[in-house]
Amino acid sequence: MVTAYVIVTGVAVALTALSGLAALVHFTPIVPAMARVGVPESWLTFPIGTLKVAGALGLLLGLAGVPLIGTAAAIGLVLYFVCAIYTHVRAGDYSTQFGLANGFLGLAVASLVLGLAVR
Repeated sequence: MVTAYVIVTGVAVALTALSGLAALVHFTPIVPAMARVGVPESWLTFPIGTLKVAGALGLLLGLAGVPLIGTAAAIGLVLYFVCAIYTHVRAGDYSTQFGLANGFLGLAVASLVLGLAVR
């Protein structure tokens, strides 16, 4: 169980951090997708990029032996990606970004469940 937690959470850390960094630098391919669902470009830095990077760092701290921070980060990422999915559904956007949000949600949920199971 610990191995599954480390692998799933490690993947969640890497992918969420990459996604957060892409938002922080306003990576050109994501800007039109955000506009399509009604998210202003100014939100890419804060809250979007900042929250994703903070969530990834929190998960990493959980892996490093601070389980309370890891659990809080996983819960925060679950809430974040539920809201992201809601935003896509509300806008009627079922593009690749909608699929990615679902994948990120799955990773965050799996990290949370596995993290609670190994404690």
